[in-house]
Amino acid sequence: MTLPAIRALRIAYPESNISLLVKPSVSPIFEMNPDIDEIILYKEDFKGMFGKLRLAIDLRKRHFSSAILLQNAFDAALITFLAGIPQRIGYSRDKRGFFLTKPIPFDDDDRKMHHIDYYLHLLKAAGINAEYSDPWIYLSIDERLSARDKLSLLKRPILGINPGATYGSSKRWFPERFAQVANWFLNETGGGIAIFGSNNEVDIAEEIAYLIRRQRSEVSSQTDLLLNLAGKTSIRELISVISECDVLVTNDSGPMHIGYAVGTPIVVVFGSTSPDLTGPVGDGHIVVKTDLSCSPCFNRTCKNNDMRCMYTITPEDVYWGIKELLPVRKAVFFDRDGTLCKDADYLNNWRDFEVYPDIDRLTELKRNGFLLIGVSNQSGIGRGIVDERFVKEVNQVFVDRYGFDDFYYCPHMPDDSCACRKPEPKMLLDARVRHKINLKKSYVVGDKDVDMLLAKAVGAIGVLVKTGKQQWSAHADFVVETLKDVVDLILSHE
Repeated sequence: MTLPAIRALRIAYPESNISLLVKPSVSPIFEMNPDIDEIILYKEDFKGMFGKLRLAIDLRKRHFSSAILLQNAFDAALITFLAGIPQRIGYSRDKRGFFLTKPIPFDDDDRKMHHIDYYLHLLKAAGINAEYSDPWIYLSIDERLSARDKLSLLKRPILGINPGATYGSSKRWFPERFAQVANWFLNETGGGIAIFGSNNEVDIAEEIAYLIRRQRSEVSSQTDLLLNLAGKTSIRELISVISECDVLVTNDSGPMHIGYAVGTPIVVVFGSTSPDLTGPVGDGHIVVKTDLSCSPCFNRTCKNNDMRCMYTITPEDVYWGIKELLPVRKAVFFDRDGTLCKDADYLNNWRDFEVYPDIDRLTELKRNGFLLIGVSNQSGIGRGIVDERFVKEVNQVFVDRYGFDDFYYCPHMPDDSCACRKPEPKMLLDARVRHKINLKKSYVVGDKDVDMLLAKAVGAIGVLVKTGKQQWSAHADFVVETLKDVVDLILSHE
């Protein structure tokens, strides 16, 4: 939930060195994040007063100019004070205001905001421009391909199940209900189930797997229906396999936050905690909870000993959410410049706009059940040489005249390292949510390597069309000459 705040800091201070002090257990979440220059691990050696002194001495040697304390702990303020960091910004709470040079007032209203907003509010109150951005965890192509291979024995679509919650039993829905939902999913979709969990949650995961097999005697001999990964993944591997699921069913937990930060649609069960504070953000998620006078209580265990907040949530409630989110349609995603129209090197006037002659053939794809979606990098907007209104007008031509169902574009420059610039898959993941698209049954058509890498990132089929500057790509599944050949290829492949 700190990712938007870190992103805001990078935007506010593009030339600064940003280091993150974080516990080893969660540090993998921040790996490969271009907004972070260095990760400093808060190791076990730094516990206790002498450990804190060692850490403070280490930080002092690094000559940091500012420390922004997203964590509320007293220790965080003490350590940065001992490190002699000139500017120390944090909420003035837990009796630590004395150690801060810019203590930000904290009151009860701050407790009522979502934790993402809580961190952003800290920056804003300190005079830093901090706009919201969707949380995003960066994955390499190799990590995505490895996760896809790990799940390759399962049939699609894949339902991920995360039945654990470190906080306590009051946040955990019941194993038998997860199993019931899983069996409904298997019966109706013919897909597969992947169960996740930490080393401490292996027993819960095994119970669910047993209950699924008991209801489906054939599952025990069919590895294409069920895969139990509890206790068998690193944090990075867990992030990667969650990103490969078509839907994730989860409690309010760490994997839930991973889910929305990799763009996986989520159905989340809330009982003792509040989605207003820690719920999933962005589109494509469904929260399942009931209104009870005792909920949210924020207790680790149920003091009433009846778990009413969880018992009143039925398998039907959760499965309805899955059906609402499950991607079922197929699409062809098209790059714009060099693929649909001639690449004019930052198209910014109608004189240079010229579509390729075979574009009318794309309607054949629509008649065969495909959505047509445009996805285009438009860094000229960020560079100030292309009018964003003109980009929107051009994109609308493809919608109005050539039957496109939607058109997405990224306005950022390469150095912005955003989540939407191809080959990062954010535009496709947004389209998946809006249009319920099964990316594994879809195609990406483009004239550059980034388009083919985009296809690999989401598991779609990549088709390089030689209408642009690039005539070959090692990352393409197919290479064709024209848009006509694209249509013929896809229809014959189907």
